[in-house]
Amino acid sequence: MSQAAAKQAHIRPLKNHTSFVQSVRNSLTMAYRGLLKIRRTPEQLFDVTLQPILFTLMFTYIFGGAISGDVASYLPVIIPGILVQTVITTSIVTGVQLREDMDKGVFDRFKSLPIARIAPLAGALLADTIRYAIATILTLAMGYLMGYRPDGGLGYVVIAGVLVVGCSWAISWIFAFFGVIARTASSVQGISMIVLFPLTFLSNAFVPVDTMPGWLQWFVKLNPISHLVSAVRELANSGTMGMDAVISLIGAAVIVAIFAPLTVQAYMRRT
Repeated sequence: MSQAAAKQAHIRPLKNHTSFVQSVRNSLTMAYRGLLKIRRTPEQLFDVTLQPILFTLMFTYIFGGAISGDVASYLPVIIPGILVQTVITTSIVTGVQLREDMDKGVFDRFKSLPIARIAPLAGALLADTIRYAIATILTLAMGYLMGYRPDGGLGYVVIAGVLVVGCSWAISWIFAFFGVIARTASSVQGISMIVLFPLTFLSNAFVPVDTMPGWLQWFVKLNPISHLVSAVRELANSGTMGMDAVISLIGAAVIVAIFAPLTVQAYMRRT
């Protein structure tokens, strides 16, 4: 047996018999790698830093007077909508960067290391929760600077932020699946936008549902994004947690239950 073959034979059992604790440790290490990438290329954060600021300013001052009469009255409506729209859109980056790493052969190099095979995928998904948290904080901070004062109080605002981050993490499994099966990073972004664009804009995030045509209202009311936006508004604006929050959590759990196994299975095949 050659030296290279012997080395592979020595490494393979380590990967196949990785303990759960070691898998978690490897995943955290890969998540730290993702954070280091952000530190070295801070332009990766443009979508979670500039987008919340620009979207909040544009939508508030363009639609505020027309929909609510003035900007101050529109802020309790638009800030939760912008928050959900921004953070959910940010989850697309998970699939795009995953595809880019696979195209560059980064994951092929990871295969030669005695680490859990799932660690690079789990680490990437974990690191992106930091991006969601940054987008959440900046959106709420921008709203506060513009005069938004949620009546629910700080505690319920934090719960609303955690809910958005958790649901975005669940949705990122869908885009991670696209990232594994797609051929290019650009195709991942294109497919993801086709799915996400109508869901975010055909919702109650920006305008009241009753102002829409009747044939469109049924879709908006069933849209899971609408339920998440309503849940955030209830938490932040009135300090209550209703059925919309429950529906959002159930929806997030269903997404993870379906797409996590599909993504892991496709990832294991491709790597």
